[in-house]
Amino acid sequence: MKFFEPTNHFNIANLVTFANIACGLVALFLVTQGHFWIASALAWCAGIFDILDGKLARRFGLSTPFGIQLDSFADFLSFVVMPAFFLFFALRGESLSSTIILGVVLVWYVISGLRRLVAFNLATDTNEVAKYFTGVPTPLGAILLWILWILYTNSIVSNIYMVSLLILIVAFLLNSKVKIPHP
Repeated sequence: MKFFEPTNHFNIANLVTFANIACGLVALFLVTQGHFWIASALAWCAGIFDILDGKLARRFGLSTPFGIQLDSFADFLSFVVMPAFFLFFALRGESLSSTIILGVVLVWYVISGLRRLVAFNLATDTNEVAKYFTGVPTPLGAILLWILWILYTNSIVSNIYMVSLLILIVAFLLNSKVKIPHP
């Protein structure tokens, strides 16, 4: 069966990664339409697919350089770009200055997430990845941003400038020396 051949770019592990990408793309669209709870649900589905694709790749010997790169592209879309769009569309509008600051902070988050994924891929390509992540993985970063949205919408953290500061901290943690065990 071609679904279990590592050389097939459409093997079962990569198909699950493509499902992650599909969830991220649809969530992006839903964010632009103001459907934040449905977009959140799709982001969580993307997370499930992200865990599942790795487990399938290891279980069936489907781990390939193509799959590693594909997984990082999926992570970039679903756990870096989508959460940034999510927060921008959900939190903008208090004032022009707060919207600009939020936008700049989220661009920095995207740059930080991309840098983290590229560094991870380079370490993976050279067999330097240990049994832990160095820095906060992008799916965890996305969860932290989602928690910030929950805190803001429930007026627990009601200042957009404080939210922006917390986003900067998460962006910093993506490329920090913090050790996070692999799940």
